[in-house]
Amino acid sequence: MNSFIFAMESQNVQKVVIGALSLAAFAVIWELLAVYIGNSFYLPRFSSVFSAFFSVIQSSIFFNDVAISLYHFLIGFVFALIVGIPIGMMMGWFPVLDKALNPIVEIFRPIPPLAWIPFAIIWLKLTHQAAGFIIFMGMVFPIIISTYSGFKNVPKIYVEAAKVLGSVSSVKLIKNVAIPAASPMILSGIKTATGVGWMCLAASEMFGVSDSGIGYKIWFYYGIQAMDYVVVYMLILGFVGLLLDFLFRVLIQNRVLKWQKGTVI
Repeated sequence: MNSFIFAMESQNVQKVVIGALSLAAFAVIWELLAVYIGNSFYLPRFSSVFSAFFSVIQSSIFFNDVAISLYHFLIGFVFALIVGIPIGMMMGWFPVLDKALNPIVEIFRPIPPLAWIPFAIIWLKLTHQAAGFIIFMGMVFPIIISTYSGFKNVPKIYVEAAKVLGSVSSVKLIKNVAIPAASPMILSGIKTATGVGWMCLAASEMFGVSDSGIGYKIWFYYGIQAMDYVVVYMLILGFVGLLLDFLFRVLIQNRVLKWQKGTVI
């Protein structure tokens, strides 16, 4: 037992060391390549980005930008859940609604979320709600499709067994059978939509829907050719997106789908 624990700890240490060395090698290559190019507008040096990063995070403006971007994301996320899950449930459970709504969904689904920016500005002006609307358009369709697929693929034997046990009405079947059975697919769709929404957030803020936020700062620093700060805010987008994914897995997915643990491996 002790030897097994020691082996696991050694593997973890090895993983951390290899990861640290790869990041260090990446930083060195980045620095050398930037020195070779000799133009910070095309590629800022890693050392400059590193210095700019600490300069940014020490500023209160940084936290304001992150808070505003998260607020934009929250608006789109909440409304995508409110709209996407019920529509997906109705389409997946009721064949008539599937036939009625599917053509509409399939027409609007391929439209890139950024194509809605002109209407977002016309309808909602340069407001937080306008940015949230673009994020909503990016998130709602993955949620609809995943919820629809989850409900459509509920095993028939589950439904028949529930009917035998007394769950006859559609409301009871949806609550007791369909939602639990479809929850892995629904959460997978929400996770995918989260990534899409975060990308839409950056683009919406960059292309004029908002006058603040992380994406806005990328465009602002590009305008004054401070490319080291552009890279800093790009990295901040990545870090915050990674944190959102981690929180989703730890706080939601792992708890809701706790019953799935151990089913594979």
